[in-house]
Amino acid sequence: MLLIFGGTTEGRKAVEVIDQAGKPFYYSTKGELQEVNSLHGLRLNGAMDAAAMADFCKRENIRLMVDAAHPFAEQLHQTIATVAAQLQIPVIRYDRIYPQRDANITWCKDYPDAIDKLRGHRITRLLALTGVQTIGKLKPFWQQHPRTTWFRIMNREESLAIAAGQGFPEDKLLFYQTENNDVELIGTLRPDAIILKESGQSGGFTGKVTAAQAHNIPVFAIERPAMPSTFHPVNGKHGLRRTIEQLLPGFYPLRTGITTGTCAAAAAVAAYKTLITGQEQHHAPVTLPNGETITVPVAQTEATPGTVACTVIKDAGDDADVTNQASVIASVSLLPTAPEATGDLPDVIIRAGEGVGTVTLPGLGLEVGAPAINAAPRKMITENLRAIAHAQGHHPQHHIKVRLSVPGGEEIAQRTFNPRLGVIGGISIIGTSGIVQPFSVDAFIASIRKSIEVACASGTPRIVINSGAKSEKHLRNHYPDLPDTAFVHYGNHIGETLRIASQLDIAHVTMGIMIGKAVKLAEGHLDTHSKKTTMNKTLLTAIARQAGCSDQTIDAIAGITLARELWTILPAEEQSPFFTLLTQRCHAHCAPLLPHGTLTILLVNENGEIVR
Repeated sequence: MLLIFGGTTEGRKAVEVIDQAGKPFYYSTKGELQEVNSLHGLRLNGAMDAAAMADFCKRENIRLMVDAAHPFAEQLHQTIATVAAQLQIPVIRYDRIYPQRDANITWCKDYPDAIDKLRGHRITRLLALTGVQTIGKLKPFWQQHPRTTWFRIMNREESLAIAAGQGFPEDKLLFYQTENNDVELIGTLRPDAIILKESGQSGGFTGKVTAAQAHNIPVFAIERPAMPSTFHPVNGKHGLRRTIEQLLPGFYPLRTGITTGTCAAAAAVAAYKTLITGQEQHHAPVTLPNGETITVPVAQTEATPGTVACTVIKDAGDDADVTNQASVIASVSLLPTAPEATGDLPDVIIRAGEGVGTVTLPGLGLEVGAPAINAAPRKMITENLRAIAHAQGHHPQHHIKVRLSVPGGEEIAQRTFNPRLGVIGGISIIGTSGIVQPFSVDAFIASIRKSIEVACASGTPRIVINSGAKSEKHLRNHYPDLPDTAFVHYGNHIGETLRIASQLDIAHVTMGIMIGKAVKLAEGHLDTHSKKTTMNKTLLTAIARQAGCSDQTIDAIAGITLARELWTILPAEEQSPFFTLLTQRCHAHCAPLLPHGTLTILLVNENGEIVR
């Protein structure tokens, strides 16, 4: 059994991740105010001291705890650590993503330190955004300035009682509104400074700082407390699941893996750190495209004068991936910059070595003749290395050259679609999310059902089904008011997903689809996996004729290698009629599977724009 301590955004996200296992677990919060929708979670309300927590863990056979509580809940963190040590239960700390500390902010170790620094800067008008529980902690300050100190709190009886108990002036309380405009609030009050806690992205830290800086108002921030060193830290859903898989084997039916892009980024991070610090790295932290950081083991390091090469072994989890256990090597060296270079950060130059393919045909989104290293891995490598350079203060003294190799990659590529796509000499370095979801048809379809069941439980008015992380990102922008649970990945299983939605009486379904799957679906293939179906150019030319496209366009379509080439082949004036007919064909095949609901199909282009 697994026990989560939540009450935060991270707590809700942890519930979503753990619900995917389809097994019961406990979710504990201090109060009852947070609404959490879960199929398998058992809710616990009320604080537990160490004795009560230990008794509960022993009685319920808790084998793993997840601390997803607020970063400033110091007493709870310590209680969890004490009980975990006593009962030898591992603890995962699901932390927030924190921006790099801004040197323009006055950082305070604790509240007494903050009071000293506020006084030292002669602050008298203060807007406190630290929450109602800190009114008492800042009392020595606001008692000196009771008419020019404001606290923003939640407008509820419990918070009002705490403020009253501390004797804080009621007329100086501000309340969170449905849509808070911090810029307007700060502009109206014109405080000498604001004070806030280092609450991370989910706590709105960056937005509050930006609002203050827009009015040139100084910012004081309380540093987040350190977590117990025994906790296993993660700061996102992928890291949480991977760590649960490691600490509680068998909790999920299948293990996740990492992409070749993540392997390449991790190897590059390890090699660069070794090169500039002289210390060999056995693990490499990698920031994924969603902003979270995971840690990847480094298998081997070899150093020669001016170059370090690190190897990461591809772990595909339980996915049947031909690149599983392949060695991904990043060799990193430094190139001097020109004396007149003025850039803030070094350039990252990425090259291909042994076993990494070369692009020979258009349509892959890469230049012909370029290494087959896709955009997302390139961006991951560049941003991770630049972040290290910035932290080390080495910019702009050098540029960073990265050469990626996969020994045996040319042979592995023969078991992929690379030769058909015009990628020769090796595999492609790929990955949109950085994580490999295990492919088992039964397990995947079961996870789709669980996801839609969770969406039903959340009361969302619509579910948005999409193929994966890339299309989901674009669709979230189109439906900003829908909860996270409303977005469900269908992978290739469009037909099964729609059948499940129908069985669960979903009234409104939006399907986001990108061009590669759309051209297969238009022919009636409800499972779009490349092993089961390929692009039918005869169908596409027929649609083009029906749409009134020119002979030149029709001839060009007959010669394409990948469906994404349609975006560049079709002239602007021909795109609307062609894509309208394409999506109509998709709808005709899918709508009968949802007889009692409405189906909307949105075609998404490479730039994330909704075309139809």
